[in-house]
Amino acid sequence: MLLITLAMTACGTDTREWMKLNQTYTTAEFRRDLQQCTVKGKLDDDCMKARGWVAVTPPKAEQKKEDPLSLPAGRSPRR
Repeated sequence: MLLITLAMTACGTDTREWMKLNQTYTTAEFRRDLQQCTVKGKLDDDCMKARGWVAVTPPKAEQKKEDPLSLPAGRSPRR
């Protein structure tokens, strides 16, 4: 099984990586789907998912934000 994760280069602001699980695919297939799912410079996630692609990394807007109430690393709660 060939699992290739490709960084998207066609859309300058979207740097997510995509792959197909349990399927083989080629770079040409990825580029074709990427081109067909990009409208006005914006990638349509639903289009990619409908073609079997899974985002390996979330988009920047969905990345985990730091919890303001969490303790800094290496700190324990006061007793």
